[in-house]
Amino acid sequence: MGEQPIYTTRAHVFQIDPTTKKNWVPASKQAVTVSYFYDSTRNSYRIISVDGTKVIINSTITPNMTFTKTSQKFGQWADSRANTVFGLGFSSEQQLAKFAEKFQEVKDAAKLARDKSQEKVETLSNHSQDQDQESGRETPSTNQASSINGTDDEKISHVGPEAAVLKSENERLKSAVEQSNTNAKKWETELQTLRENNARLVDALQESSANVESWKKQLSACKEESDTLREKIAELEAQCKEADQEKQKNAQLSVRVQELEAELRDKEQELENLRKQAEIIPQLMAECESITTKLQAAETKNGELEGRIGGLQVDIDDSRQKQGNMKGELKKFMDILDGKIDELHEFRQGLSKLGVDN
Repeated sequence: MGEQPIYTTRAHVFQIDPTTKKNWVPASKQAVTVSYFYDSTRNSYRIISVDGTKVIINSTITPNMTFTKTSQKFGQWADSRANTVFGLGFSSEQQLAKFAEKFQEVKDAAKLARDKSQEKVETLSNHSQDQDQESGRETPSTNQASSINGTDDEKISHVGPEAAVLKSENERLKSAVEQSNTNAKKWETELQTLRENNARLVDALQESSANVESWKKQLSACKEESDTLREKIAELEAQCKEADQEKQKNAQLSVRVQELEAELRDKEQELENLRKQAEIIPQLMAECESITTKLQAAETKNGELEGRIGGLQVDIDDSRQKQGNMKGELKKFMDILDGKIDELHEFRQGLSKLGVDN
């Protein structure tokens, strides 16, 4: 009745395989409720999870426990009393961080409760020892008083009021000693229980240390597997890239095939046109022969014209030579004419002088 939930969340629960101590075994088929409980009567904390009617987690938190985040959404802790390792898979990083924070708070509270319990035991033990020492000191004094004063009947007969006071004090001391012995036995029992619990905790710590080494090896193996998986993922991504490139190449080839098909249709159309043109080739050949004949006749006429042109060229050369000769003669004639004109001019000047004289 004193145990109440202080925090609740939902997660997938796993337990370590007891045979291999490596693989995780699902303890629930789906996400279940995982809660922290506080027992006020025992001053203890527990993590409890129930799947239907089956209790899959019942772990008492001790100061020696550690909650470890192994991935972004997964965490685990070892319970030496249950001799297993619990794992929780959350749907988000925030839920994992909140659960880990609450685990640390509960762990610190459990450590504080343990320290207070040890202080209480030590205080009670010291108090019991003090009372034992006081009772040990007071009892001899009482016996000494009895031996000095005699028996109770003698005290009553001799000094009545003092004997009554001593008797009541003796009775009180006897009850105190009995109560102290009872408390001492009770505290010894509690101390023995605490020692046993301490021994179990030491064993659990040693086992936890051994489990930590095992978990370190498992973590190393998991890291190696993770590296291997990452390499495989990188290879698959490279293959996917190559596949994408092949798809792009195939798409380009498809486009190229379509273009070639279009070109092939154009070529077939051209071939059909050439076939139609081939049907008029005989007519074209006949026309070509006619044109060849005409060309030969034209070449013959051209040869004749070239012969005539050669004769004309000879005539032109002769004419040019004659023209040159005529130019030479004409120049000579012009020179003579110039001489004659000069003479005539002189003659006129002479006549002019003669007329002036006359």
